[in-house]
Amino acid sequence: MNTKNYYSSDFRIGIVGGGQLGKMLLQETRRLDIGTSVLDPSEVAPCRLGSNEFTVGSLTDFDTVYQFGQNCDVLTIEIENVSVEALQKLEEEGKKVYPQPHIIQLIQSKIRQKNFYKENLIPTADFISFEGKAGLVEAISKQQVPYPFVWKQSTGGFDGRGVAMIRKETDLEALPDVPCLAESLVPFEKELAVVVARSANGECRSFPTVEMDFHPEANLVEYVFSPGNVEKSISDKAQDLARMVAEKLGIVGILAVEMFLTKDGMILINEVAPRVHNSGHLSIEGNVSSQFEQHLRAILNLPLGSTETIQPAVMVNLVGEENHTGPVYYEGIEEIMALSGVYVHLYGKAETRPFRKMGHVTIIDPDLEAARAKARIVKDKIKVISQ
Repeated sequence: MNTKNYYSSDFRIGIVGGGQLGKMLLQETRRLDIGTSVLDPSEVAPCRLGSNEFTVGSLTDFDTVYQFGQNCDVLTIEIENVSVEALQKLEEEGKKVYPQPHIIQLIQSKIRQKNFYKENLIPTADFISFEGKAGLVEAISKQQVPYPFVWKQSTGGFDGRGVAMIRKETDLEALPDVPCLAESLVPFEKELAVVVARSANGECRSFPTVEMDFHPEANLVEYVFSPGNVEKSISDKAQDLARMVAEKLGIVGILAVEMFLTKDGMILINEVAPRVHNSGHLSIEGNVSSQFEQHLRAILNLPLGSTETIQPAVMVNLVGEENHTGPVYYEGIEEIMALSGVYVHLYGKAETRPFRKMGHVTIIDPDLEAARAKARIVKDKIKVISQ
């Protein structure tokens, strides 16, 4: 039984990172009147308005993160690129840090992450890791890595960056000389995701399996469909696999598990994120509890909420149009707001640039096909451009 008074008190959750994920998490803390402190390097970060205390500072600097954590009761993250060493020190000194620092550290490195799957017999695409570009080039020359393959930067890549399709020798020229892995190209039929919440006492609940459509150039999610258009047996297999990864990690909080469904019905783990995630945004309107509420419940060891679907949902990502950089203007926003079952979420970023995540739109409807049709209208009508 939880005896801590989290509500309308001096209790404080510290969020390392002040972007849109933190902003949506703050909507839940404000609803329950739970105090928050946020750290972000940008003084115009989306979280600057919704937190009780906002601190400008580096997320990767040990002293900054360590000092920030001193005045917090529980710490969490909304981005993986943080000072794990500072979070480990805070954890050693008795602070509750969720997700746990050793899990963040493991997931920060795609090489460590893939080795974890291999060691735990979790199905994933075949891969070979390298310390740098020279090792990769040598492996190609020895025909250990055949074309085509997927190149992934081990650390620092996000939102489509740090991933490249390598089809021929000239594609190697633009690659940086960094630790990386070469992954076998998976002939997948669909990309799926399952968001799992796991609390400190081991209670575990997952959201329905969703299907994702990616932008072919930017490698960013364009649409998310819930429930995913797959057979129940496939959905169940995805659910079991996602929960297995959460349990093997022993994570506390939200874990987003991205997967490939192959043409022969196999499910392979692509990668995971130890935080609230783009694939779960439609849970705000589509499910009884949102992923943000679940994350809060999990890190405070509160009973997890229902993940039951209220209505089928489709999410459309709003990203900056190509060739547009500067003060943002949402062209066509009034037209889509006139449609029923359409919910617009803007992230509070005043400046747009090509493919920058600026917001999302969720469409709910009793009929998923009707929601899909409306999502195409939304995608066609709204454009994120600069003034």
